[in-house]
Amino acid sequence: MSSCTPSNRIVRACRRESVDRTPVWLMRQAGRYMEEYRNLRMRYSILELIKAPELAAEVTLQPIRAFDLDAAIIFADILPPLEILGLELSFQKGEGPVIHNPIRSPQDVDSLKAPAVEEGLGFTLEAIRLVQQALAGRVGLIGFSGAPFTLASYAIEGGASRNYILCKRFMYEQPQAWHKLMGLLAEMVGRYLCAQATAGAQVLQLFDSWVGVLSPHDYRTYCLPYSRRAIELAQASGAPVIHFGTGTSGMLELIEEAGGDVIGVDWRIDIAKARALLSEDRAIQGNLDPVVLFAEPSVIRAQAAAILDAMAGRNGFIFNLGHGILPGTPVEHVSMLVDFVHEYAGR
Repeated sequence: MSSCTPSNRIVRACRRESVDRTPVWLMRQAGRYMEEYRNLRMRYSILELIKAPELAAEVTLQPIRAFDLDAAIIFADILPPLEILGLELSFQKGEGPVIHNPIRSPQDVDSLKAPAVEEGLGFTLEAIRLVQQALAGRVGLIGFSGAPFTLASYAIEGGASRNYILCKRFMYEQPQAWHKLMGLLAEMVGRYLCAQATAGAQVLQLFDSWVGVLSPHDYRTYCLPYSRRAIELAQASGAPVIHFGTGTSGMLELIEEAGGDVIGVDWRIDIAKARALLSEDRAIQGNLDPVVLFAEPSVIRAQAAAILDAMAGRNGFIFNLGHGILPGTPVEHVSMLVDFVHEYAGR
């Protein structure tokens, strides 16, 4: 095995190369469960934190100081890219993100601006540069973007949704406008991920948080080509890409077909089954239920050990949760999990 350093351990795992220990990072590892983050949120809104590079860099580094993680993930949000298209975004207390001028007609799609990624999202690119300098090679750095379908869903629904009626009806009834919108989003997402790699991100993750609401047929028809395009553009940077979606257990083969060096899976599928469904040339990331972190330590260790045992002896595995850390998660349980993954996998 060639030299495996903290900064390239996760890159090596993404490329299915040998590593000295199982790399671990956690989605939403920077956030409300940490007191340091809550203190900042008392002074700044979420968008103020994201759009001030120094503050975004500080939040990114908080969990790196607290835990023995193998990667930082830049503190950002999937929705600011919609602003550069001309959509108006705010975060409402108790409601979450709100798009004030959602897409509801083909004319709305026609009126979207051509995205100026480097200019319009320069705050995140600068935050990446600042974090990379601060890390000084100690751990890897992950950049990310929302996937075209998830971004389209927010843009059409105007916020979070339970059944995605507006989005899916638009998709079915306005296919020409839908494909135009998805093509625009795919190009923007791919360029944004490339720009993050240029700024210093060593690994890129595509989040398709809402794609599990689609049937396999609809995913192939209305989504797959655009995720594939975004991933191809991102991979042109040379950085490996993690393709993560929730609720995708019934169409993992299609998720793989869309692309990615690593397929991220949620907790709704046994990771050994997910591994068997995927090609050997793909790495896999996952997949502890985030709620397990509320249980007592013996339960956390047992659940994590089951995942690690299922992946034992295989290259190309990154330990993570099946989705993001939840608010209220005990910090000491996060620390214990990270240490346990490293210690158990090293036995």
